[in-house]
Amino acid sequence: MKLLAFETATEACSVALYIDGAVRERFAIAPRRHAELALPWAEALLAEAGLARAQLDAIALGRGPGAFTGVRLAVAIAQGIALGLDRPLLPVSTLAALALQAEGPRRLAAIDARMGEVYLGAFGWDGQALQPLAPEQVAAPDAVALPGGAGWQGAGTGFAVAGGALGARMGTRLHTADAAALPHAADVARLAAAAFARGEGLPPERVEPAYLRNDVALTLAQQQARRG
Repeated sequence: MKLLAFETATEACSVALYIDGAVRERFAIAPRRHAELALPWAEALLAEAGLARAQLDAIALGRGPGAFTGVRLAVAIAQGIALGLDRPLLPVSTLAALALQAEGPRRLAAIDARMGEVYLGAFGWDGQALQPLAPEQVAAPDAVALPGGAGWQGAGTGFAVAGGALGARMGTRLHTADAAALPHAADVARLAAAAFARGEGLPPERVEPAYLRNDVALTLAQQQARRG
């Protein structure tokens, strides 16, 4: 199968082209340049592969959580292409894509949600498929609901929030954590390909971003309360 994938939910911007198991990707840490880069990168990847848009089977995207503007951008771009081609959309959790960078059967993905909070997702890996073990959440590192058990391995910038408070709370239950890891469209593509094989493609108009929260900034009262 052939699919194009976008991931713009964090400061990293990436686009990937999946062709029968092989993945090509463009990736850069490029704050505020996602709209400038995403479509040209997609066209470049298609040209390099000698592939026309009409040959794509589906379009994939990281649906969030993450920066509101970046999540909306990925949804809008993917919907536009999918509608134009009459192809299904494959929305993938940005946290799930990030979890592919961890190792072992228990994986914890955490993204810096700003405002002193983290987006958190717990996943199980059986060697072939990734499964969510709990609902994704957003909260301060000292208030987020932690998964039980030991042997967790983590990935994501959420492990750097508040001086590494999330890892400190996990203690010895967390084996390792890469606090510099950012989600990649290549991983979105891999998860989307598996979803496509299961028949999970959606009509473009049914895909919505996953924000997990509605506030984009703390009010003055909230800021004062946190300082207090």
